[in-house]
Amino acid sequence: MQINFFQEDANFPSGLRRTQFRSIVQVIVQNETRKKIDYINFIACSDNYLLGINQNFLKHDYFTDVITFDYSETEIASDVYLSMDRIADNAKQNKVTKLNECYRILIHGVLHLVGYKDKTPEDKKVMTQKEDYYLALVE
Repeated sequence: MQINFFQEDANFPSGLRRTQFRSIVQVIVQNETRKKIDYINFIACSDNYLLGINQNFLKHDYFTDVITFDYSETEIASDVYLSMDRIADNAKQNKVTKLNECYRILIHGVLHLVGYKDKTPEDKKVMTQKEDYYLALVE
C-alpha cells in the first residue's frame, strides 16, 4: 500500500502532515469500503495544469479543485489532482486556512474513491457530512 504526495507546478500548503493524513486515508477506506489500497497519488498543481487535464481527459472547459482518476479493480488505485489555486480561493471564500481546505479536498478525493458522488444536492449534502466527519480527525 502506498499513499504518495507529488507536486507538479504548485506546492501543498506548509504544515501538511503527510504521515497523519495517510492514517486518515486508511480509516476512510476501512470505514467506507471493503477494498484495500494499492496506491493513491495526490498531486498538487495549478489551475492551468488541472484545466488542461479537465479539457484533455474529461472534455470539460472549467476550473475545478480536484479531479480523481480511479483505476481501481480489486484494490484502490488512483491519481488525485488538486488545484492549489482553487484551494486558496475556496479557503478565502469559506474563511478557513489553506491547510484546512487542502485537507477537505484531499478527503473529498478519497471519498470519491470509496463510492461517494456529489452531482445532486442530496449527494453533496452526504459528501459534505462525510468530509466534516473525517476532517475532524485531522484537527
